Amino acid sequence: MPKRVKPRQDQKGQNLRPNWKAIFLETLAETSNVTRAAQACNAMPSYAYRHRRQDPVFRRRWSEALLEGYEHLELETLERLRFGTPPGDRKFDIASALRLLAAHREAAAREKARQSKRDRAVVLASLTKKLEMMRERKVAAEEMLRNEGVIRLEDHAAK
Repeated sequence: MPKRVKPRQDQKGQNLRPNWKAIFLETLAETSNVTRAAQACNAMPSYAYRHRRQDPVFRRRWSEALLEGYEHLELETLERLRFGTPPGDRKFDIASALRLLAAHREAAAREKARQSKRDRAVVLASLTKKLEMMRERKVAAEEMLRNEGVIRLEDHAAK
């Protein structure tokens, strides 16, 4: 179980929201901005960073949220490159977006590879479990047939 992080002296009295982690991670995925995510849940960015260092589950979810934010920025940039910025829409600096995407490309690739590896492990474990269940059912069915005096085709062919 992850270690509970106590608020620092300067964090106390900030009125952290009870579900601050969920709010933080959701905002981080939307904005890719730690300061804005911390503000959304009434936390200091330093508190969030400290919690990330001490809680491996939170650290993994933080990486997942940043990957999601990276993918949002990538899609938004692509859309604006293809179709332009609609009139009256907020300003979007495509050059800055491309620099950000380039700067975080390696971290995003690492997170995608980690998720892919985890997904692969989950699939392999599931397949192994299903195969084991099939083997157990086969053994049980063969035992039942033997108990009822039914001859298996393999046994009959061997004679």
